[in-house]
Amino acid sequence: MKAITYLATFTLGASALVSTAFSKELEGWSPDLEKALAQAKAEKKQVLVEFTGSDWCPPCIAMRKNVFSKKEFVEKASKDYVLVELDFPNGDADLKKKNQPYAEKYKIEGFPTVILMSPEGKEFTRFFASEYPKTDDFLKHLKEALEKKDQV
Repeated sequence: MKAITYLATFTLGASALVSTAFSKELEGWSPDLEKALAQAKAEKKQVLVEFTGSDWCPPCIAMRKNVFSKKEFVEKASKDYVLVELDFPNGDADLKKKNQPYAEKYKIEGFPTVILMSPEGKEFTRFFASEYPKTDDFLKHLKEALEKKDQV
């Protein structure tokens, strides 16, 4: 009986942890690319778009947990970028279908892909987010990408 109680407790605890880890929207991130582009124009910022599989892709899950959900990351990245998360979860067919045209338009070949673009939607770089698994490394890469964009 103790084993069943332990298993039930573990299962409930794990499901609560997973449900909070994969809440629909990250704070500071938009799920709507068109609105984000308009916001970027108004605020004179660039746009960071992350293509993710939040409930099935291990690198995506790690990036969300270790970088994208961190207050420090959102605050610092938001100074220069409007943040967009386009999710392709197995657990939400409607959201996946809604975002599919973007995956096709931008020829997404793997997750988690990040595309940096101008407010007009013109891509200036792309990379796999998991190349920069720490907040500081990711922020440094964003700064360098912005500097290179401005030099062109």
